[in-house]
Amino acid sequence: MSSWYDTWADRYAESSTGVSADVPFYVGLALEADGPLVELAVGTGRVAIPVAQATRRLVVGIDSSRGMLAQARLRAAEQGVDLDLREGDIRELELEEPAALIYCPGRSLLHLPTWADRRRCFERVAASLLPHGRFAWNAFAFDHHIASAIDGQHADANTGVPLPHTNHYSVSDNRVDITLDDGGTGSLWWATKNEWLGLLDVAGLRLEALYGGFDGEPLDDDSREYIFVARR
Repeated sequence: MSSWYDTWADRYAESSTGVSADVPFYVGLALEADGPLVELAVGTGRVAIPVAQATRRLVVGIDSSRGMLAQARLRAAEQGVDLDLREGDIRELELEEPAALIYCPGRSLLHLPTWADRRRCFERVAASLLPHGRFAWNAFAFDHHIASAIDGQHADANTGVPLPHTNHYSVSDNRVDITLDDGGTGSLWWATKNEWLGLLDVAGLRLEALYGGFDGEPLDDDSREYIFVARR
């Protein structure tokens, strides 16, 4: 995963244009947190920088991609923001002090391919939270209509896509592969609502809220996004 992101870290901002709806949501959680803030899969700091700006507090950001972390350092410096950026595997999360809020935006937990990987991550999160501390993340809800429409379809610069690519779905493996035209393939492994709830259960976390949108919309049959908030 990290090597794939390393190859286009300097262009990540282009690909994330228009996906900023999650920022106010995570900023809101951070403003309510009484203690350390930690972002998993911090990437280029797309969310961590506005969180740090709004809270005026240090945000610890963890990512396995050196290229992404380099961009985060550059962007944080440009904005005059201090981030504690660390290279690491979110499945092996270890903190010097427990956090009031750990969050993982941008569907990044979908990069963990197996139940064991996700269970390890959730267990490490639970162990790293203060009592009653929060864990929040979002992930897409698999939609077979969307998958069938874009499977094998090429999206190029002529359609306004900043990073031309082709998507391929492996339904039996719950996986979508995104292959960039200029090389490299990244994969996401989707999960059902009950799989996410099962991970909370085995990690000893309790569900506080489950939304279908970042404005607090209830999850219903038409929701295409899961937004989870859990507590230790």
